[in-house]
Formats: sequence, structure tokens, C-alpha cells
Amino acid sequence: MPRERGQKVVATNRKARHDYSIEDVFEAGIVLTGTEVKSLRAGRASLVDGYAVVDGGEIWLENVHIPEYTEGTWNNHSTRRKRKLLMHREEIYKLAGKVKESGYTLVPLSLYFKDGKAKVELALAKGKRDYDKRQALKEKQDKREADRAMSTKGKDW
Repeated sequence: MPRERGQKVVATNRKARHDYSIEDVFEAGIVLTGTEVKSLRAGRASLVDGYAVVDGGEIWLENVHIPEYTEGTWNNHSTRRKRKLLMHREEIYKLAGKVKESGYTLVPLSLYFKDGKAKVELALAKGKRDYDKRQALKEKQDKREADRAMSTKGKDW
């Protein structure tokens, strides 16, 4: 069987970029059981309520929903268990120092397979206030209207 190449995205957390201002992005490996890998390869996962914590020099991904594998037996995994993330020690210490500062959190942005290995994209993020979210939506809407006006201006109807 040929080795997998490239990147296959399984799940993304689109709401994270709306709710948080992203400071830095990291890639981490993820420790999974066999049925979790099969469920991910079927393209089923949800990162909506997920977050990561640093505990005892290790990073753990919590509250990420990977549904049970339909073909699994009694040996199936639990859907929202803690999963260990694989990162270099220096990166873990850097993240631990930042998370201890006020307002920072670790949020998963996407879950994907890279060359056959399961990876998660973690963001060091700071929560946005409601007025920041409204301002970002207004800027996005204004840009969309300006682009629409520019595209119709050159056309002679």
C-alpha cells in the first residue's frame, strides 16, 4: 500500500478566529487509539468546545469530540476523552509561560492528517470582547460591499 502524501483536513474550528485574536500558531502530533484514527479517516470530528491545557510538562487536548467508530466493538474509545499532544519540550515551556499570563488560552484551529500522521493546529489566543467582534464583522461587511461596488463599476449594463 503506498504511503499517504499531502494534507487532508478532517475538522476546522471556524468560530475560533471569530471569538479569539490569534497570537501564534503551533503544530502538534496527537496520540490516538485505533478506533479514533479510523473515525477521523472517515472525516468525523468536532473542535467546537475544544481547548488545550498544560499539565505536568505535557499538553493535553480536552473536550474535542471524535465520535465512536461505527464498525468498532466493545473496545471503542470514549468520545470526549483527554488526548495527549506531542510537542518539543521548549515549545511546551514557552506555551506554559504564555498561558500563565492573563487572558491567554490554547485553542485547536484544525485537525488533519499530514503524510499519514494525525496533527492538530493549536493557537495561542486571547479572547475578544463583544465590541471587538462587532467591529471585525463591520470591517468585513464594509470590505465585501466595497469589493462588490468595484466589480460592478467597470461593467456597462
